[in-house]
Amino acid sequence: MTETTSPAVFAEPTRRVTSRWIAFFAIAWLGIWMAQLAPIQKLLPDQVQAQLKTTYWVDNVVAFGIISGISGVCAIVAYPLTGALSDRTTSRFGRRRPWIAAGAVVFAVSLIILGAQTTIVGIGVFWSLALTGFCILTAALTATISDQVPVGQRGYVSGWLSAPQAVGIILGVSLVTYVFVGTLFGYTAMAVLLLVLVFPFLFLPDAVLPKELKQKMTARGIIESLWISPREHPDFGWTLLSRVLVNFGNAFGTTLLLYFLEFGLHDRNADDDLLVLILIYMVFVIIASLVMGRLSDRLGRRKAFVFLSSAIQGVAALLLAFVPELSVAMIAAGLLGLGYGCFLSVDQALATQVLPDPESRGKDLGIMNIATAVPQAIAPLIGAGVVAALGGFVGLFIMSGLFAFAGALAVARVKAVR
Repeated sequence: MTETTSPAVFAEPTRRVTSRWIAFFAIAWLGIWMAQLAPIQKLLPDQVQAQLKTTYWVDNVVAFGIISGISGVCAIVAYPLTGALSDRTTSRFGRRRPWIAAGAVVFAVSLIILGAQTTIVGIGVFWSLALTGFCILTAALTATISDQVPVGQRGYVSGWLSAPQAVGIILGVSLVTYVFVGTLFGYTAMAVLLLVLVFPFLFLPDAVLPKELKQKMTARGIIESLWISPREHPDFGWTLLSRVLVNFGNAFGTTLLLYFLEFGLHDRNADDDLLVLILIYMVFVIIASLVMGRLSDRLGRRKAFVFLSSAIQGVAALLLAFVPELSVAMIAAGLLGLGYGCFLSVDQALATQVLPDPESRGKDLGIMNIATAVPQAIAPLIGAGVVAALGGFVGLFIMSGLFAFAGALAVARVKAVR
């Protein structure tokens, strides 16, 4: 394994990454998204429902939401902490690779043990451990974008972080539904695929931090570093706020779609129609993330793409709220996919350009990653509460739209990036 041992480890990269690097990066993310999203969409809800033994959907969603919320707390801690530790790692294998490997192992082992759990507490504990492994792994992996990818290539490369998410959810859910049937078998299959697909990326070069450049590390110092003043770094603050708002908006609009079809539209073919909606959504996510990411690189613009993609998601949510029909839901699914796919790739590139300190890229991107993981984790619980309180889905989708529009307004305040 070839290493780079230059004091310029903190410098902005200028050499374009190769097609091989991008391919291994994309393959790693495919394994990651399958291992995270197949449990969220299929294995975990089925496992929770089997333990609760109730058909009342609100009970199932609330229990699932509580487990997701607890795992979200783990993400709040794990993302910036492991990012900060990777920033200071002086291993001969590089700064990021040891954490990518460790996170993948923690994630995979936790998934396998999770598959054997027969209590709600056990499910909650090991899903939280699995998500912690996911955070360790992805905090280090996303930091490699800032470490190795030049600014003019980041939109396109970030698209290869986003597009595998769309493929991963379809492929992962299909595999655990039709091939690796059964809870333990499904979790184990996702764990093995995770390790196999992440492994090739570990053979790519990773910069080694010379020990003389290592920052002194104390518990108090790490905790204090987690606060990034929005007054001193307003662009980072506005980008972070925009990401929180848009991810909440997207999660409110997508996580309860099955229940919307069943109880909002009284659709007798809800399962089949949900698959159609997911396919439409994912096709547009893939197209938008790759095409718009590259286009933003060529134009040298990020903010306009993020603003427009956020607004498109807001329009889609309002369509679901005020025109509750299956045909309109299909149009909305396409718009949500188009908006979120563009947002995923271009916002990731934007985030790498507003980081306060090149020496703490891992930690700062870990904080950014919280803004993606936590909304997705706790939105089902909040959404179920809104639907139960208001007696329907209109309020949920209006809230989704308002969050998306607010995210667009927040990113418009960024000044240092076009």
